[in-house]
Amino acid sequence: MAGFDDEGSSTTKRDRVARLARVVSLLTAHPEGIRAEDIAVRLGISKRTAYRDLTALDGELQMPTWSEEGRWGILESAFLPPLKLTTSEAMAVFLAARLMVRYADKYDPDLASAFEKLSKGLSAPLSEHVARSLDVLQRAAKAPAFIEHVHMLTRAWAERRIVEIEYEAGRYEGRAPESRRATVHPYLIEPSTQTHALYLIGHDEGRKGLRTFKIERIRAVTVTPRTFEPPEAGSIEALLRRAWDIIADQPATTVVLRFVPAVADRVAETIWHPSQAIERQDDGSLLWRATVAGTIEVRLWILSWGDEVEVLEPAGLRHDVAATLRRGLARYEA
Repeated sequence: MAGFDDEGSSTTKRDRVARLARVVSLLTAHPEGIRAEDIAVRLGISKRTAYRDLTALDGELQMPTWSEEGRWGILESAFLPPLKLTTSEAMAVFLAARLMVRYADKYDPDLASAFEKLSKGLSAPLSEHVARSLDVLQRAAKAPAFIEHVHMLTRAWAERRIVEIEYEAGRYEGRAPESRRATVHPYLIEPSTQTHALYLIGHDEGRKGLRTFKIERIRAVTVTPRTFEPPEAGSIEALLRRAWDIIADQPATTVVLRFVPAVADRVAETIWHPSQAIERQDDGSLLWRATVAGTIEVRLWILSWGDEVEVLEPAGLRHDVAATLRRGLARYEA
């Protein structure tokens, strides 16, 4: 039958995530359940594709579906209560999601689905903007293992369940990459605008303290039946205020910089860190200081200013930046 073939033009032109979202809408609209053949007719797809989509909801998206006597449904616990947003509130949510799209380097089906739902409550111009954002998102690389790990960690975070992860740490300050197994209490999943990545922040039982894990470096996730008590309200947020971007589990370090007069005004007009203090110098330069968690992240920001900034403190960071610039100079001279 035309339009119902799995490889036909009608099906292939549909965005798979949007189609899955419509399958979910049908399931939620029929709490008593709906047959796969009825889903196929409603969406203009084959019965085989309908079954495949139903399987994907449970396997890939981890939505709690049920099947009984040929009918399929979805448990009410799969969704949060609906939000009633004003146009301004919806726009605020959209701008936050839009920022994620700009920095996303992977295709996120959950973000795409959220955009689909959000667009239904917006005016035509905003709805068209959402559609264009979806077009941009859909061109990002697919990373099914990463998405699966995010889903599992999100469920563990929501249910306050301890996870076991296999993690491959990055190379920092000359240290070789480290692979290890960690048992973690997932306190928070936080995006980074600096690295365009997602991070798991939680208590590491083995290291007996707060640790930050880049989710892209997690090789396997197991959600255990064990539960944990959440940290004291506001404590994680207070720790994150020390971070330059996302890493909050390093020792507090005072960083002092001198910016040349040419960029002093540009530096002074922005709050780069909550703890920063600035002081104008007689020669027009700017003295800048802040207390941050370690120097791994702030180092990249310092290097982005090239020769327009000088590290005064700490001595180790000054040496590191100077050595980096010398290596760069040598590479260009070569």
